[in-house]
Amino acid sequence: MTESQITIVGGGVAGLCLAAELAERGVSLRIFDRFGRPAEHGCSWWAGGMLAPFCESEAAEEPVVRLGQEAAGWWQRHNVNVERNGSLVLALSRDGGELDRFARRTDQHEWVDADGVAALEADLAGRARRGLFFPTEAHLSPRDALACLVGELESRNITIETADGLDFPDNDNEAALPTKVCKIDCRGLSASDAMQDLRGVKGEMLLIRSVDIRLSRPVRLLHPRIPIYLVPRGDGVFMLGATQIESGNRRAASVRSVLELLSAAYALHPAFGEAEILEIGVDARPAFPDNLPRIRRRGDRLYVNGLFRHGFLLAPAMARMTADYLLSGQIPEVMDENLN
Repeated sequence: MTESQITIVGGGVAGLCLAAELAERGVSLRIFDRFGRPAEHGCSWWAGGMLAPFCESEAAEEPVVRLGQEAAGWWQRHNVNVERNGSLVLALSRDGGELDRFARRTDQHEWVDADGVAALEADLAGRARRGLFFPTEAHLSPRDALACLVGELESRNITIETADGLDFPDNDNEAALPTKVCKIDCRGLSASDAMQDLRGVKGEMLLIRSVDIRLSRPVRLLHPRIPIYLVPRGDGVFMLGATQIESGNRRAASVRSVLELLSAAYALHPAFGEAEILEIGVDARPAFPDNLPRIRRRGDRLYVNGLFRHGFLLAPAMARMTADYLLSGQIPEVMDENLN
């Protein structure tokens, strides 16, 4: 194959998954990011890391649920530590109707009573009368997963190079792939300069540490206005998230959002009132009007974007479909524009 025949711009979860998938299939590539290696500049850094397609079906469309079921296996094949302990969904007594509604809109779950909740999470004994357990779901640490992909690429002599995200670096080699694509844009919300229907959805989160509580799986606490989730990261650290605000504002988190997230955690267990706040993060997730991802082709350029709040859940399937298209011309089900 021609050297450097594929150029990927964007070093977040979408770009790195695609790079790993293509490299594994023997495609020669280069990957660029405006800021270099993954860090706090990208929304992938602030992700929850829940591989929970059935929980997401409460609000997400069918393709998210179906494609998301590929995620846990893909991440494991790429040597990422995936915790397959399921998900637990709870509600305070006054919000019991929210739990019933969640159950009606999802499947692949089991009802558990108070004893069942305690059996799953001993430190939550007495905190909920009932809950929903999704036994097949999983979670990972997003930052560890990104680092793992970077390491995998570097083992193949592929490093993330720094370049301005607004323009593709020069590539003088004509693509030898059947589809003749040689440039792939995975810049997330930064690609709104090329896709006018891409919007930002602001998300705020916290990393907290508590020495008093141990959880083995993500726990979602339902609430009519601001449901939360807590994802264990090990060593008493939890990711607490996340708001979902229709805004591309990537500036600092608001006082109101932080208070609401912390208040909900405290309602789940008062011991969280003594937790340390390690980080407060904010970024804007890229999303299309229907919150479904897209693959678009314009000439020799392909756009992979719109993963919304499902980055680590959908990036593996998006990488697979993109690679299948590049190598065999198989049209992805999420392709909505093909101007070649």
